[in-house]
Amino acid sequence: MRETLVVNEIYLSLQGESTFAGLPCVFVRLTACNLRCSYCDTAYAFTEGRRLTLDAVLDQVRQLAAPFATAATQIPNLRLPLVELTGGEPLLQPAALPLMKQLCDEGFTVLLETSGALDIAPVDARVHRIMDLKCPSSGEVERNRWQNLAHLRATDEIKFVIGTVEDYEWAKVQLRAHRLEAICPVLFSWVHPLAPGQRDPSLKPVPPGQTPLSRRELAERILADALPVRFQAQLHKIIWPPDQRGV
Repeated sequence: MRETLVVNEIYLSLQGESTFAGLPCVFVRLTACNLRCSYCDTAYAFTEGRRLTLDAVLDQVRQLAAPFATAATQIPNLRLPLVELTGGEPLLQPAALPLMKQLCDEGFTVLLETSGALDIAPVDARVHRIMDLKCPSSGEVERNRWQNLAHLRATDEIKFVIGTVEDYEWAKVQLRAHRLEAICPVLFSWVHPLAPGQRDPSLKPVPPGQTPLSRRELAERILADALPVRFQAQLHKIIWPPDQRGV
């Protein structure tokens, strides 16, 4: 039987997050997630999708990437467009592993967005793993798989999604306790408020007693505390409407 994946959408856009922000990227959004973070903006990927063979997914990626085939890049070891597996949670589907391997075999620069709640060890070593550490306001802080830290490499990235003062203080403690900046780049990503109608009823509530943190306040705290991290906002939400799909 040919391996298959349940796919929510495949599209070409600009990478909106991570150290690769701003670069052309083909996104492969897979269906299903085992978490319900309070700020999730892709709840439509929890259940919506269609089953495709790996060959069909690869064909769509190749078609979207084709116009870039003759474009030169000045960045060593980087092929454009990037290809990112996101979700949902891509690692819930076993066939995501051979898909990433095949994409790497074809020379693509491959990124994986993962919640950090599942084992990242089986992922092909050539993939850039962008792994969350869930902060308190997510409602899913207990789901962090701390064993994953031992598997991270310099080519990976750790992302804290920060929406409250409590998130920031918690992330600062983890940064120092685990010396995360010595492992790989660390991202402090501001929580963009959900658009009207974007909040799925299944999402966890923000725990009571937390104090919201603005984008500016987060940036100023990073500077005041001299943290060795990269501030990031979701670039695609600045360019397009925050609830627009396929961007």
